[in-house]
Amino acid sequence: MLTSSVSISGTAYYFGVGPFARGRTKLVVSTTTSLYDTGLLDTIEDQFEAEYPIDIYFISAGSSIAMRYAERGDADMILVHAPSEELAFLEGGYGVCRKIIAYNFFAIVGPGNDPAKAEGLSPTQALMRIVEAGRKGETFWVSRGDDSGTHIKEKDIWAIIGFKWNEIRQEGWFMESGTGMGKTLLIAEEKSAYTLADLGTYLKYSRDNLITLAIVSGERKELLNVYSAIAVNRTYNPEVNFEAAITFIKFLVSEKGQRIISQFGRDIYQQSLFYSAAQPLKQNADSQVAGWIREIAYFEGKECPERFQDDHKELYD
Repeated sequence: MLTSSVSISGTAYYFGVGPFARGRTKLVVSTTTSLYDTGLLDTIEDQFEAEYPIDIYFISAGSSIAMRYAERGDADMILVHAPSEELAFLEGGYGVCRKIIAYNFFAIVGPGNDPAKAEGLSPTQALMRIVEAGRKGETFWVSRGDDSGTHIKEKDIWAIIGFKWNEIRQEGWFMESGTGMGKTLLIAEEKSAYTLADLGTYLKYSRDNLITLAIVSGERKELLNVYSAIAVNRTYNPEVNFEAAITFIKFLVSEKGQRIISQFGRDIYQQSLFYSAAQPLKQNADSQVAGWIREIAYFEGKECPERFQDDHKELYD
């Protein structure tokens, strides 16, 4: 791995180790924290850079912020998990060549003693129990509150059961971290609270003995978590390293890239942190999860409508 990144006061900073290699080009990827924090991108980066004369620099942030970095010219492509905002990104002229690369599930997690008695319930039923327990002073909820893909999913689920996030956030049992998934889990651990987490980060923090939180509700359609790669539109930003972005996207959806994604973490966690999505979708698989992906993360019946494919139809054959 050659790089790391941080965000300070809204400005993206990315750092390399040593001088930039002669004959190699730079690809800046603005990515959601859940992909970065698990270590998956480190593994992908090592494999990709060994095969291509391209060095990847990551900016790690929530999905909405990751998109804003790309919009203002700080990134060549994005890796995010917020379908509704991805469509707006495409329609705004900022991105092209969207490819769904992976999925897993969000999970509602909470203290082992489960004061809300929510374990085993559907996501909506679990949240209703948490609301009831919170209002009785028996527990807390920690929201990301950062416009990340996880936060957007959380707000969607609150809306399903009739709660507006901007209203419920005013209640005393409702907390906001305003930060990434890892730190949010640590806050929930400290407060013996419930939160919504992406499965990959949860498993990593649990395996590293950083948290004792248990899964209350998971692997339901409402909690499906779909990850996509989108290249920044070179018409919008002529300075973008578009060819490197397309090369990386093709690697991510190749058999090798999908194998890296689906096998990541199995040796440590005895299960995959992420599941490959490109091959099942390409083969038009008739599985339940493939159907959920099409329902939740397709636009106009496609992962990328033709007007956003930028003459790269080979990505969609």
